[in-house]
Amino acid sequence: MSKKVALAYSGGLDTSICIPLLKEEYGYDEVITVAVDVGQPKEDVAQAEEKAQKISDKHFTLDVREEFVNDYIFPLIRANGDYEGYVMGTSIARPLIAKKVVEIAEQEGAVALAHGCTGKGNDQLRFEAVFRLTDMDVIAPMREMNLTREWEIEYAKEHGIPVGVTTAKPWSVDENIWSRSIEGGKLEDPGYIPPEEIYKWTTAPEDAPDAPQIIEIGFENGVPVSLDGQKLGGVELIEKMNIIAGTHGVGRTDMIEDRVLGLKARENYEHPAATVLLAAHKDLEKLVLTRAELKFKSAVDEQWSELAYYGLVDEPLYDDLNAFIDKTQERVAGTVTMKLFKGSVLVLARTSPYALYSEELVSFDGTSIDQKDAEGFAKYHGFQARLYRKFVVKN
Repeated sequence: MSKKVALAYSGGLDTSICIPLLKEEYGYDEVITVAVDVGQPKEDVAQAEEKAQKISDKHFTLDVREEFVNDYIFPLIRANGDYEGYVMGTSIARPLIAKKVVEIAEQEGAVALAHGCTGKGNDQLRFEAVFRLTDMDVIAPMREMNLTREWEIEYAKEHGIPVGVTTAKPWSVDENIWSRSIEGGKLEDPGYIPPEEIYKWTTAPEDAPDAPQIIEIGFENGVPVSLDGQKLGGVELIEKMNIIAGTHGVGRTDMIEDRVLGLKARENYEHPAATVLLAAHKDLEKLVLTRAELKFKSAVDEQWSELAYYGLVDEPLYDDLNAFIDKTQERVAGTVTMKLFKGSVLVLARTSPYALYSEELVSFDGTSIDQKDAEGFAKYHGFQARLYRKFVVKN
């Protein structure tokens, strides 16, 4: 009987050389590659499929963009998903990709699951948190063989595997509908200024249009549902926002990131739609949620983001946090008007049928509140501090 292994396949250098390595070094007879489309460029998906069909024994390409947006990106927006300033496009996609690889592995009778992650990054943990829910063996050639990028490039050449990475431009790019990450090569030096060529989604802010663009985003139940009054599905809305915001230079991040293992890494990201939609959502929450809800939710959002960054979406606490978040989002509905201009995003206005706001009550010209009533509150505001200053510090 053929000994089969299912490989999470991207078409890049690491996963491409995994195919011969799994046969030569690990003794598998059949390598099944699984490419999962979470919003990569169509040409990248096609190229990965074409390459896999040539060098693997069997290949599957799965289009899960709708599932990715509805079941992963929308919950991220509702949770204001952010890890140290990173909007988590790569991390939130990995569990879904891993689950799809498992499904194909079970369908095809594979005995093992493999990925092309190194032993220094986060993705190995995200994939394996899902893979190890099964009884199948987990194989990680990059990590287990301590491979370097230079060795991989030479190995690929020896085996006739075409790769787009060279020692001159060793950028490692990962993208989906929510974000695009660029790392590797000279970018690993935090003191190196990235060349403009690494950016594909965003215009350099100084080259962006001289006229700002005003947009209106509509929300229902905490997720975006319309752009400038036009109802759109999640995938289409995010794709359009990536183009609009990217044209105005919005959505670049160059940061020092703390990986799960404790290593600090220099990471470069592009995420135009994410930047705009997260800013709009967070602003709308301030209009409709109480002060107590906002304070508690900020802690919930931080914990949610850490679990998502770690890839621990099967942790029971993740479900618990989502239950609270889902309840708060029942009132997060309305519109947010924003201005995009040369790399900046500014909220101009917001409206909601659930707004906890009264112009009459807050206005200096309003008479609904008798201002004299506040005097009693003012007398007790800071009361203990006054006692401390009067009786303790004095003595």
